[in-house]
Amino acid sequence: MKIVEKDSWLNPVADEVQGRYDRYRNCLKNIESQYGSLKNFASAHEFLGFHYDKFRHGWWYREWAPAAHYLSLFGDFNGWKRYDNPMEKIDNGVWEIFLPDAEFSGRLVHGSLLKVLVQSSIGEQERIPVYINKVLQDDDTKDFRGQFWNPEKPYIFEYQRPETKDEPLLIYEAHVGMAQEKEGVGTYNEFRINILPRIKTAGYNAVQLMAIAEHPYYGSFGYHVSNLFAPSSRFGTPEELKMLVDEAHRLGLLVIMDVVHSHTVKNIREGLNLFDGTDCQYLKSGKDGEHPQWDSRLFNYGKLETLQLLLSNLRYWLEDFRFDGFRFDGVTSMLYLDHGIGVTFDDPWKYFGERIDNDAVTYLQLANELVHALGKDNISIAEDVSGMPGLCAPVEDGGLGFDYRLGMGLPDFWIKILKDQTDEEWNMHEFFFTMTNRMSDVKTIAYAESHDQALVGDKTLAFRLMDKEMYTSMSVGDDNFIIDRGIALHKMIRLFTIALGGDAWLNFMGNEFGHPEWIDFPRRDNNWSYKHARRQWSLVDDKNLKYHWLNDFDAAMLDFVKKTKLMSSGYAWLLNADEENKTIVFERNNLIFVFNFGQKSSPDYQINVKQSGDYRIVFSTDGKRFGGFENIDENAVFPSEMTDGSVTMKVYNVARTATVYRTDGVNKI
Repeated sequence: MKIVEKDSWLNPVADEVQGRYDRYRNCLKNIESQYGSLKNFASAHEFLGFHYDKFRHGWWYREWAPAAHYLSLFGDFNGWKRYDNPMEKIDNGVWEIFLPDAEFSGRLVHGSLLKVLVQSSIGEQERIPVYINKVLQDDDTKDFRGQFWNPEKPYIFEYQRPETKDEPLLIYEAHVGMAQEKEGVGTYNEFRINILPRIKTAGYNAVQLMAIAEHPYYGSFGYHVSNLFAPSSRFGTPEELKMLVDEAHRLGLLVIMDVVHSHTVKNIREGLNLFDGTDCQYLKSGKDGEHPQWDSRLFNYGKLETLQLLLSNLRYWLEDFRFDGFRFDGVTSMLYLDHGIGVTFDDPWKYFGERIDNDAVTYLQLANELVHALGKDNISIAEDVSGMPGLCAPVEDGGLGFDYRLGMGLPDFWIKILKDQTDEEWNMHEFFFTMTNRMSDVKTIAYAESHDQALVGDKTLAFRLMDKEMYTSMSVGDDNFIIDRGIALHKMIRLFTIALGGDAWLNFMGNEFGHPEWIDFPRRDNNWSYKHARRQWSLVDDKNLKYHWLNDFDAAMLDFVKKTKLMSSGYAWLLNADEENKTIVFERNNLIFVFNFGQKSSPDYQINVKQSGDYRIVFSTDGKRFGGFENIDENAVFPSEMTDGSVTMKVYNVARTATVYRTDGVNKI
């Protein structure tokens, strides 16, 4: 396989790499022999659930529940009479009922609430249809019920997917519910009207939406999904989500969905667990089906019906809502039977053999094949911390087929050094090699922090750098050393990470302007407060506060990266790592970057450069518009010279400042 040819480290596991490709081919061959194509296979949502029969004039409702003894549909359309509309078991464990217009017109209507009654070996349970498109929670009882969704005027999309190939992928990670400043749950409409324009203005070209699929517990951040085919009704209707996606496309933004196929809720009344009375209908049985850390159930990717459920789910979101791709959550947990917990991945055999869930590997290969078959430009991103070989290689080369992996070690690194080390202990060689430690053919999404670092119990970079001082000293004109240091390092860390860390960029909403405090969803321990489950946009909108400096810097940084095509250029060359002065100098795409993470400024600081000529500053974190002190004249010329056979130049190396230089005629911006 090609991934072995490219990386001799994989020679000991060459047969295993071939084996995972063979398993994929055998599974795909089986699917194609039964269904004709992978796309046809991924169409269970077009048969199961509710579908109108225009020839018989009525609605079919179908459910796959092979171990169940009895199913019946009930709801407000029949006065919630449980047994009046029993379903018939047909082939392959499928149950169905036909609801003719002549009998149910005016009763089963758009918005009707309903459930399915399931009798099985565990007794009688009220359940929500698996393929339901909308789920609604009763305000008083908190009970979730399915909702028959058949609007008279379904939303018609107006705008095509935007063209962003000439730019690096710049992702704005966002949560619809906590995107508003009010203490409450935001809506799809509010996000469309209030937040999408901010994302566009900030310079991002993609928005990644979290918590879209329905989840019973708001505080799970959307990661305990109960209803795979239902957009969360907390935020509005499916039509309003479609309007959001369409408006994003109008603005030139791609829309990526954070999809959770790594596990599902244990809940019986809402989710898949024990639907037909068994614990193995879609999930793994017994202890193998329980996640030890997430208090959730695990999918059995070895069952054809589970593969069909999940692949159909991907097709549903791509086609019905026109998402442009997925960020697959929890890929590491999926790949390994021990979920990668506590494992140091320092040997090729740790990626193969008995530890691996080969069925999950095959599912991810099929998923990527389907995602790209449905749109060649669709995006797939893996949240994998293990560094699985071939993660982003084509399936036919022995890989898994993802387009990008998240550089999860980068934010962990920044938190570690800010939490555990003093400025004087920072190691410049470690800084550089941590950012660049990745395979050149693995497209990596760099980020300094995401939603993970913002959760209660942790701290955002801004709050870790400035902490309680942010409550009292963020007014323009207030002098405060901690705030000055924090603002300076916040800008430097982000520029350093985007310049070295990968091929694409991700930012969690609000972090671009140093949103203070943490994220804490309403729960019993905080008296169900929404105080920390929102974004305080008024902070960045107030020009009398320092937050807008960070916001302006972030926008300028993205503009700089786009104009210089920095992230699509080759690897950076380390020119100097000065531990005494805490300074790193590197070249990338004919630009010279000088990062002084130290506390000491040095005039006439000599650095190596790769090319002779007069150099000028093209970008600096120390600009006054970014809250800096403008210690260097950005119009100054810095001539190079020959020193001991090397090309050098002298600069004013300002403390806690990053400065970018170029020679005349190179990368003019």
